[in-house]
Amino acid sequence: MREIIGYFFIIVGMFFNLFGCFGLVRLPDFYSRLQSITKCVTLGVCSVLFGTFIIKGFGSFGIKSLLCILFLILTVPVVAHAFSRGAHKQGIKLGDELVIDKYKEDNQ
Repeated sequence: MREIIGYFFIIVGMFFNLFGCFGLVRLPDFYSRLQSITKCVTLGVCSVLFGTFIIKGFGSFGIKSLLCILFLILTVPVVAHAFSRGAHKQGIKLGDELVIDKYKEDNQ
């Protein structure tokens, strides 16, 4: 039963990663693509790692999986924020569909 639950999480994680790749291809601008990548791929990789933790248990491999999940959850939002802030400061334009730029309004 534990392996079935673990494989379920792995398959769900693979679908999240696939949807993140679709978002990378389909979305119009850098900021939307960055959001798709950070949300979908973070959830996907964390789900795959959690599935491996469930399958392997509290051995050395399972603990490493949990530590990787913690590391991803702590670092990916910070990196995404740094990328988006740097892109905005470099002047990368928002897509035509995006009409509100709160960051620009706040810094004027």
